Order: sequence, then structure tokens, then C-alpha cells
Amino acid sequence: MSAIDRLTDEFSRLPGIGSKTALRLVHHLMKGSKDQTKRLAGALVDLADKVRACDVCGNFSEHEKCEICVSTRRDVTLLCVVEEAYEVSAIERTGQFRGLFHVLGGRLSPLDGIGPDELNVESLIRRIHDSEGGIREVIIATNASVEGEATSVFLEQEIRPLGPSVTRLARGIPVGSDLEYVDGTTIAQALAGRREM
Repeated sequence: MSAIDRLTDEFSRLPGIGSKTALRLVHHLMKGSKDQTKRLAGALVDLADKVRACDVCGNFSEHEKCEICVSTRRDVTLLCVVEEAYEVSAIERTGQFRGLFHVLGGRLSPLDGIGPDELNVESLIRRIHDSEGGIREVIIATNASVEGEATSVFLEQEIRPLGPSVTRLARGIPVGSDLEYVDGTTIAQALAGRREM
């Protein structure tokens, strides 16, 4: 397999990139400077070698704990639970949330063999329990899909007995959408209008 074919194949494995777009990206890189291509390759190597999951919340980090978890400017009484790490960025871009996050690493999907044991649920429950009442509200910010709703109901049942109030992002986020693609204003309104579960 040629270098062009290998890179095209790798690009086409990325979400939202088909074989035609992948080939266009490869051609763009070939037309650009070697320095540009080497910078991209270096950034990819750095990503693979340096970025990991935060030991506390599961967000992407270059250290044991991410910048959000170590910040002294965050409201430690407020915890927002998201499906994937890129959704942390989507919420952060709104500037409306100053609490902490917990990344599940997916959502419940029995048809795909994804149950609570395949998600970061145990660490979430332990984190809330170990806070000894310090976490007063848990915002469940799973996507507005069937699986996201099932995940939110499951989490609410697990979290409520531990003491904090449990809220869900308000509607306004279109059903079936992913937070990654929702504009900041809509996410900000959903955060402001969250409701008790």
C-alpha cells in the first residue's frame, strides 16, 4: 500500500470524513510545504504520546489531573456529567459554567454491548460519595438521544441516594443531536434552564 493510500485510509477512519474528503486532505498536504506536513505529523505524535485521560474526571489532559480539576477558580459544589471529553470543550466555550466535569466515556447502549461497567460510572459514584456532601448538584448533560435519555435516568437513580440534587440540561438542544455540534448560545440557555430530575 502506498503512502498516499495509507494516509487516505487513516483519514477516512475519522468521524465525518469519507474517502473523497480524506483524499482531498492528502492532496492538500502534498501540495503544501514539507514543514507543514512535518508539523502536523509532530502534533499527531505529541497527541498520541502526551495526552491522556485525567485521573479525576476523564477529560483529556497532558498531566495526571486536567486544568479544570486543578483550578481553584471552579465551583467544586457543581458537577456536570457529559458523555465524551469533547463535550467539555463545547460547554466551556459558552462561558456559562464554572463547575467541575465528569466524562462518562460514552452512553448506555445495550444493543452495542455498552452497560454501566463500560462507562466511568463507578468513578463518578465514588467521586460524589468521597466529596462528603461537597458536591451539591450534579447536572446530567448527556445527549438528547434515546441512549442519552436512558443514561440520564440510570445516573439519576444512582446519584440521588447520595444526596446531591440531580438536574438535566433543559430542552432546547435538538433531540438526536450531539453537544459537539450545538452552538454556544443554545448550550448556555440549556444550562441556565436545567431542571430537577
